Formats: sequence, C-alpha cells, structure tokens
Amino acid sequence: MPGRLLRVVTAGSVDDGKSTLVGRLLHDAKAVQSDQLSAVEIASERRGYDSADLALLVDGLRAEREQGITIDVAYRYFATPRRTFILADTPGHVQYTRNTVTGASTADVAVILVDARNGVVEQTKRHAAVAALLRVSHLVLAVNKMDLVGYAEDVFDRIVTDFAGVALSLRLDRFTPIPIAALSGDNVVDRSTQMDWYTGPALLEFLEDLEPGKHSDVPARFPVQMVLRPRTAEHPDYRGYAGRVEAGALHVGDPLVVLPSGRRSTVAGIDTSDGPLDAAAAGRSVVVRLADDVDVARGDLLAVDREPRPAALRELVATVCWLSDRPLRPGDRFALRHTTRDVRAVVDAVRSRLDVATLDQADAAELSLNDIGSIQLRTAEPLTVDTYATNRSTGAFLLVDESTGATVAAGMVAGPAG
Repeated sequence: MPGRLLRVVTAGSVDDGKSTLVGRLLHDAKAVQSDQLSAVEIASERRGYDSADLALLVDGLRAEREQGITIDVAYRYFATPRRTFILADTPGHVQYTRNTVTGASTADVAVILVDARNGVVEQTKRHAAVAALLRVSHLVLAVNKMDLVGYAEDVFDRIVTDFAGVALSLRLDRFTPIPIAALSGDNVVDRSTQMDWYTGPALLEFLEDLEPGKHSDVPARFPVQMVLRPRTAEHPDYRGYAGRVEAGALHVGDPLVVLPSGRRSTVAGIDTSDGPLDAAAAGRSVVVRLADDVDVARGDLLAVDREPRPAALRELVATVCWLSDRPLRPGDRFALRHTTRDVRAVVDAVRSRLDVATLDQADAAELSLNDIGSIQLRTAEPLTVDTYATNRSTGAFLLVDESTGATVAAGMVAGPAG
C-alpha cells in the first residue's frame, strides 16, 4: 500500500517547462491511463511532433482556466508504492498569481521551476515569496532544460547561488536544488546519466523520502460549521456541533472554551457516520457533543482550554495577496471570511508592499493586482484568530467584495494592530 499523503504545488514562469515536467512525472511514475496516453500520442502526431508531447496531459485544464476561471488549480492524484500524492498544478502567467496562492495554501512542498537559460527571474521571486508567506515547509528549486545548456554544472551552480540570495531575503529555512531536463526525463523519476556531477536524488525520489516540516503544535481548534439538533424519537435531546478539526487533536474529556463568548465546557463525545471516536486529529470532520448546555452557534470556535489560546481581535495586522484589478486603498470595506465565520471589515491602512524585484518592503498607499503587502484591518465584531505563523487554518482569511461576491484577497494574520 502507498505511504502517507504529500501535498505538492508546482509553479514556474511562462515557458519554463512546467507542463512538460508534470506530464513527465505522471508518465514515468506510471500514473497515466493508457487511453489518456493514446489521446496525447494522437494529438502530438497531428501537430507534427516526433514523439508524445507529455505537456498535453495537463495543458487542456490550463486552457480551461485561461477561458475565464479566475481562481482554479488543476489537482492531480497519483501514488507510487511508497507514497500518495496530491499535485496542485498552477499556471505561470503573472496574472494568475492567485492560482499559486490557492495551490500553495495547503501544500507541504513547492516545486518552483527555473529555465536554465534564463535563471532566476522576477516571477521566480514572486512564487518563492508566495511559498514563504504561506509557510510551505519545503521548497524544491527545479532547474529545468539543463539539456539546452549542455548539462553544465557551472550554470546550475550559478542559479542555485542566485536563488540562495532570494531564499535568504525571504527567510526561507531551506530549499533543495535539483537539475532536470523534463523533456527527456533526466532527474525527474530516474537519475540522469548526463549529469554525473550531480549526486543527489531525482525529483520523485526526493518527494517520496521527504518528511514535511511540522507547523507549530497548537491545542485543538474546531470551528463550528453547523449545529445539529435532529429531535427525532431516537435522539430527542441530541445536540452536536459539526465541523472539521483544524489543528491539534480533540479527545473525549478535553476541557474547551467557546470563543468569542468565553464559555467553558468539556468534550462529552465525538461522533461520525461510522460511529463514535475517542479522539479526532486535524483534518477530520466530526460532530462534537459538549457536557454542558452552552450557547454555541455557527462561526464559533471550540478551542482546548490551554495556552496558547486564540486572540479575539477587532484590529489586526495582516499580509495579503491582492487579487483584484481594482486597487486596495484605506477605507475600503469587505466581508471577511475566517474559517466558518463572516464579519464586516474595513481597511484602516496600507502599511507596505513587497517589491518583488528587490524583495524589500516598500512604503505604499495602495495595493494593485498581484501585489503582496501588509495592511491594518478593523472588524465589526471580534474575530477569534491565531497568527498564521502559529496555525495556517485559523490564521488565514479571505476578503470578499460584498457587491459582487468575488474574492479579492487572501490574507494571513500577523498579529494585533498597534
């Protein structure tokens, strides 16, 4: 049976060969159905290619995105004898930075492609900045098209040195450089015979062995999605709270605090469609029963009653990736969606903007499409949050244009304002 799950996001600038890499990875890992491969071979022949263009395995979905789907990621599921993977394929155009944010938000590892002929470009820095902000635990620098530079070690070394400076500026803890030639499959699934100077693993081998870094261990967090009161003859007095455990693990008997009200109780039971559980880990959707009849509603947060506790904030500082054509300015008002809670919010200030070219924080009066910057928000009601550095789920939020329903920003809580 395949091993445990690894979530991978791929990113790269236009024409860096990302489609070919993903296609080659799926093909050489034996994750392509025979009818899919046959269709690609026929399409390649029609285009006059000498061999199957593996990029066509994913290019169809990319075309759909470019026809008007604004926030979308093509997810590929595959498994090897050693591991199961969910691969989030994101496009390379700068106007689709939002797709990279979507794919990276749940990823354990980001694979960022660089064309060996071009080296580190602005879009490389942008994708690395997104991975750093979203606290992706590991990053692979895949230097592609090594065949077009004669498999030269000095070209690879120069690109790695350049990217090391980017990583240092972004405070990325670590990255793993791998030289590849996706078209021929060098160092994708099998180690290359063309680059004997490289002694590290092929990409798939590295991903199979990777142990993702663990984000800060926090007590259980359980946003309430729905209150269940069936009132049937079989369950006349049943009252449970449905949702998903977003951090830590809930156990029967755990002391809880209901936020933002501050009322306290104890976990009396954890129910699922398959029967009761003694405990539920992060990622598990369950129904929680409490020992006391306390007032709990959708949008409330059940947290294990020990430090660190979430903070109830009405004024906060956050990093956002701005996803709208209309600039973000102080005074703008939005609906803020955090876990299962919606509140109204106003932008009190734009504090700074990340200069992608220099990776410095620059003063800014507004944020434009695809800008990454720091803002100060004020909410109409207290928002119960962790910092994003503490927990990716309870530290993240979306800003939504109330008039159109469009998501205009992805945000990460940095802390209280002041």
